[in-house]
Amino acid sequence: MLNLISIELYKIFSKPRSYIGFGAITAIVVLIEFALWLDGKSYLSFILQSLEQSFQVEGNILNGNLVCFIILQTLIVQMPLLVALITGDLVSGEAATGTIRLVLTKPFSRAQLLWAKYAAGCTYTFMLLLWLGVLALCGGLLIFGAGDMIVLKSDGLTIIRGDDTLWRYLGAFSIAFLSLVVVATFSMMLSCFTDNSIGPIISSMAVIILFTIIGTLDVPFFDKLKPFLFTTHMIVWRNMFDNPLDTSQIVQSLIILSGHIVVFFSVAYYHFTRKDILN
Repeated sequence: MLNLISIELYKIFSKPRSYIGFGAITAIVVLIEFALWLDGKSYLSFILQSLEQSFQVEGNILNGNLVCFIILQTLIVQMPLLVALITGDLVSGEAATGTIRLVLTKPFSRAQLLWAKYAAGCTYTFMLLLWLGVLALCGGLLIFGAGDMIVLKSDGLTIIRGDDTLWRYLGAFSIAFLSLVVVATFSMMLSCFTDNSIGPIISSMAVIILFTIIGTLDVPFFDKLKPFLFTTHMIVWRNMFDNPLDTSQIVQSLIILSGHIVVFFSVAYYHFTRKDILN
């Protein structure tokens, strides 16, 4: 099985578009860090101007912890699109070229092949998120130094001690990984239903954009739908920076995201193991 997964990973990284995500993340993170390094104090002064009228803010406010949070707020919306670009091609790509018929002549089952593709897609997702973490958090701490973290939200402000941020970021990245696995599973599920690589990728992006728009609109009818949309729970990583933590909300969202993964993969498994690959 490990050999099969390594083969699937080789297929993924042999395609030039697999490096688009890494390149895009690198360019955006470097650009944001450079901009904050040049003019970050002015940016913070504008954000904190109402706070500074009532409180005296001192210390290294623009530090690596805050910079990483800003980068995550900016990039986490685009990450699902970068994941779908690869995982939406896992099955349909080989179906389009006809190589899946040859692959299934090997001494392993369709279920094993699907699990291997899924594991390879999740591994790619993990590597993409890990690269973001290295550039955003490690790079931010290296350039801007450490310090207490100010988290600005629409309903208030939270100050987190510098030595209390690492485990929160580990939790936030873990939640973000589970959220991206939902996207990977969904796009792979769509990939099982077509022989065209473009269809699952575009469809996944369209669904994510549609669900995101629904989640931002304050309409009573949409309020009933929001709890059932996986995009609603993909932003729960922000709750890791609440003080105190709302663990019940985090656990609830993790359960819902896990439920989406089970449903999407079950549908993909059912269809792929019965799919007619001869036509």
